[in-house]
Amino acid sequence: MTKKKKYYTVWKGHQHGVFQSWIDCKAQIHDFQGAQYKSFPTLNEAKQALQGNYKDYVGKTKKFTSNLSKEQLQKIGLPNYKSISVDAASSGNPGVMEYRGVDTKSKKELFKQGPFEEGTNNIGEFLAIVHGLAYLKKHHSNDVIYTDSKTAMSWVRKKTCNSKLQRNRKNKSTYDLVDRAIHWLKTNDYSTPIVKWETKAWGEIPADFGRK
Repeated sequence: MTKKKKYYTVWKGHQHGVFQSWIDCKAQIHDFQGAQYKSFPTLNEAKQALQGNYKDYVGKTKKFTSNLSKEQLQKIGLPNYKSISVDAASSGNPGVMEYRGVDTKSKKELFKQGPFEEGTNNIGEFLAIVHGLAYLKKHHSNDVIYTDSKTAMSWVRKKTCNSKLQRNRKNKSTYDLVDRAIHWLKTNDYSTPIVKWETKAWGEIPADFGRK
């Protein structure tokens, strides 16, 4: 099966513009704090996006209609808006990785890290949860944390990171953060509930990067 070609718009990077390969895009965002980029299926769409605003294309909430029954939706209920939501994005798995946390109701970004040269979705999700725990503890908040990753929830519960990604030069900065996160979990107490986001009932988690 032939892989569909993608075109990459970089709003903020070492150079901004439209790039016709992931390798060229990656070169612009690597080690650039606050990089802004997204892939598009056609060159025209990518060029048009470059003339617009990054926020109009990434992280924008799409209209969602659940396929669950009325009874199922009633059983699940609505999200607890006294919460923050976390998510990660990885361009390739492993690949360039970043994560963030937002206020669930307003979707205001509370923290963001990356992009890192190499990581995985699960590692990013794990780091996002721990960052969220530290953020809420620092602010003396009793909000809950929403995540859509059962794997990351398990890692946090076990105070470890069971990724199969081998440590190397490219992912050193990622694993430095992982080591700090594990140390934080082992040296801090917290009572923050970590709750699974019900994607089938509520749509994509508010912290989603919108690059799917």
